Amino acid sequence: MKRLPRPDGRVRIVPSLLAADFADIRGDLKPLMRAGFDWASIDVMDGHFVPNLSFGPDLVSALKHNGTGKVRLDAHLMVEKPEVYGPVFAAAGADWVVFHVEACRSPRPLIKKLRSLGCGVGVAVKPKTPVKALEPLLAEIDLALVMTVEPGFGGQGFIREMLPKISSLRAAIARNRLKTWLQVDGGVNAETAPLAAGAGADALVAGSAVFGKKNPVSAAKAISRAAQNAFSKSNFFNGTARRAVKAPDAD
Repeated sequence: MKRLPRPDGRVRIVPSLLAADFADIRGDLKPLMRAGFDWASIDVMDGHFVPNLSFGPDLVSALKHNGTGKVRLDAHLMVEKPEVYGPVFAAAGADWVVFHVEACRSPRPLIKKLRSLGCGVGVAVKPKTPVKALEPLLAEIDLALVMTVEPGFGGQGFIREMLPKISSLRAAIARNRLKTWLQVDGGVNAETAPLAAGAGADALVAGSAVFGKKNPVSAAKAISRAAQNAFSKSNFFNGTARRAVKAPDAD
């Protein structure tokens, strides 16, 4: 099993490569890595589960093995057959494979398979999927992802009605004393990041709010500061989290 970072009270900002320059993804990513943002998200879309097409496993392999190997990558599979494609992305080098519970009738065999490949495992839910679909799996996964937009395209507005879902999952994670990331993806920026972090999210995927800015590093730092401040003031920031070291992506 890979040695993956575990939740420690520091909110991670996870740049979404869907918003990067496709002709120079590595070039866009390296300044962020130098600034301490060492986790990125790859949106994988098949044109069926969501109405868009995007990256394949070759991108994961290229980023992991050709000059940016220190970056942690989660492959967010928005595909109809995660049981087929999940192991492919794990073999390509993804640190976490995240699949949608709506696309997998029997998630536990896939969780077991991905773990056997040494990969971290995440499960995601769309906005209309109730939180109870994900809660029974929390103890078996490394990451729970709440979509705060309808998956498929970047640049959408944050759906604030998802905040109670985030809080419910965070409460379940805390109640069971789990070391499970609670990730949010969709419409995250300097204004909405504090809402998500205040509700309990500790991994925030941000695309156009980072790569769409003139200075992506400054933009990511601004989001990080706003999110960490909100998370630190929340009821979920306990004594263990307070011992976390200062975030490397802070000024």
